[in-house]
Amino acid sequence: MSKSNFRFKQFTVNQDGCAMKVGTDGTLLGSWARGGKRVLDVGTGTGLIALMMAQRYDEAQVLAVDIDEGAVRQAKENVASSPFASRIEVRQMDVRQLNHVEPFDAMVCNPPFFSDALTCPDGQRSLARHTLTLRYSELMQSAFELLAPDGELSVVVPFDYRSRMDEAAALAGFFKSRECAVKTTPNKPPRRYLLAYRKHSCGQMEQTTEVLETAPGIRSAWYAALTNDFYL
Repeated sequence: MSKSNFRFKQFTVNQDGCAMKVGTDGTLLGSWARGGKRVLDVGTGTGLIALMMAQRYDEAQVLAVDIDEGAVRQAKENVASSPFASRIEVRQMDVRQLNHVEPFDAMVCNPPFFSDALTCPDGQRSLARHTLTLRYSELMQSAFELLAPDGELSVVVPFDYRSRMDEAAALAGFFKSRECAVKTTPNKPPRRYLLAYRKHSCGQMEQTTEVLETAPGIRSAWYAALTNDFYL
């Protein structure tokens, strides 16, 4: 990896023009989320998760949206140079303005999360990281309107934002279907959560706890298997 790009097995993500770089959160979500024939990626950034979903689901048509002009430009470049260009559309738009469309089978979002923190001086990075433009409640409301009856919304959040996301989901009418607590190492508490929601209760929620590394620099069997199709 260099500062300007990140190479995966089937595509390369250039990131010099996008505030939010390729990171563990996005790679985890893109590997873990369930897809379908119609997938919506909200806040696509570099287009990483949209590309991952297109690779995993070879019949998927993916719509990737972002409100940031630089991110959209970067995502379009990354999609155009990938093997999945014919199946991914990138638009500069607010997901709240996306209506009168065929319902999506799956939605994915690596959402902004520093809702109480001071905004950073880099305006583009601040826009990407803070809930200034799309609050969790608005994300959930939009998702509930855009998802098909049996569709699933998947997100990744820091450990201390899980309850906020759960509350917003419940208020919108969602039921949590899956939850994966992710630890960095076995002896540390979870640092992030992968969460999935559906419109109807599926009975008992699928709940797991996983570890990224068994030792510094050594991926766990779970993480290695999850990302095997992507990491070089």
